[in-house]
Amino acid sequence: MDIELRAAAPGDVEAIRTIYNPEVVGSTATFDLVARTAAEQAAWLRAHAGAYPAIVAVEADQIVGFGSLSPWRDRPAYSTSAEDSVYVQRDQWGRGRGRLLLDELVRLGNLHGFHALFARIVDGHQASIVLHQRCGFEVVGVEKEVGRKFGQWLDVVVMERLL
Repeated sequence: MDIELRAAAPGDVEAIRTIYNPEVVGSTATFDLVARTAAEQAAWLRAHAGAYPAIVAVEADQIVGFGSLSPWRDRPAYSTSAEDSVYVQRDQWGRGRGRLLLDELVRLGNLHGFHALFARIVDGHQASIVLHQRCGFEVVGVEKEVGRKFGQWLDVVVMERLL
């Protein structure tokens, strides 16, 4: 597996959208309900810079996954914590791309001085929960019925890793 991890660039917007939007319209992996437009995805990318980067996994000149760090909460005392997100192109699932992305996000979290990283994963997405456990995250709670998508109430598993 010859994968390059790098910072996401403006030219990656369409590839990121191609990976993300199927999860919006076809799964509960994200609580977004409407597919992102190119302009919305570009704005998302601009917001993911500095201490809260977006990264991509590239194989044979094709983006096969992406990840990001985001603020955990907006109040100042939370500034030492961040939340991760990792998405992999569906035909690449189970091939280690998510692990590479999450390991890099942990490294970047350390580099940017974060103390805690969090993941919020819809209950039932075992592959994501196991991925985070393998990267040192622990389940710290479950938020009951905090989301509603496809006519069902959804619980969210909260995982944390101290850096």
